[in-house]
Amino acid sequence: MKINWEVKLAIVLVSMSLSIYSFKLVFLKNPQDTANYIFNALGFLPINVLLVTIVLNKLLAIRSRRERLEKMNMVIGTFFSEVGKQLMREIGKSDPGVGRIRDLLVQGKEWDADTTALVRKQAASHDYAVDASAVDMVHIHEFLSSRRDFMLRLLENPVLLEHESFTDLLRAVFHLTEELGCRTDFGCLPSTDYAHLSGDIRRVYERMVIQWLDYMNYLRTSYPYLYSLEMRTNPFDLNASPVVQE
Repeated sequence: MKINWEVKLAIVLVSMSLSIYSFKLVFLKNPQDTANYIFNALGFLPINVLLVTIVLNKLLAIRSRRERLEKMNMVIGTFFSEVGKQLMREIGKSDPGVGRIRDLLVQGKEWDADTTALVRKQAASHDYAVDASAVDMVHIHEFLSSRRDFMLRLLENPVLLEHESFTDLLRAVFHLTEELGCRTDFGCLPSTDYAHLSGDIRRVYERMVIQWLDYMNYLRTSYPYLYSLEMRTNPFDLNASPVVQE
């Protein structure tokens, strides 16, 4: 029978304790003191168990969660660099109310925690109306198709399993890609089909803006230098430039 490492460790530790107490009894010859010490140690044992199993386990869980959050946001940042920002620029052109949301999202340099929460709330209530007939379907389809393998690799990343909102966004993007791929001629689609595609594009657009805001808030508090570049290349800023002007 194969003994696992936990059992081996237990045997070693118990043997060490017995050896130490035996040495104390043989050479110091004070069995009463040894017995008192053993009972004192046993009395404190439940507290040791409490500290190790609850407190220490909680600290390790918090650390593990922070590490997963770091990895998760790295993946999200890669998505926006490769797909998200360009897609928001393209879809935003067909949003008749994009001016209102642009006014909210281009002031990122002045955001603090309260302002960020307010902006997110206002962005969540924005009417993400999209006119599919004003969207360059061919260009978006070609763009998404060229990024398909990249997005598939994102889905294979296990850290995203805990991020429901982002996986929901990826699912919406994949669905839009498949919808566009099923059509060969975007110039002769009926109005009913344009209305259907408008719903698919709107789903992607709305989820992407909210997810982008959450990611910007993370960068603002954790990585100011990355946040600075994101604000200088803000997809909603018509005058965006990576060149530092101030």
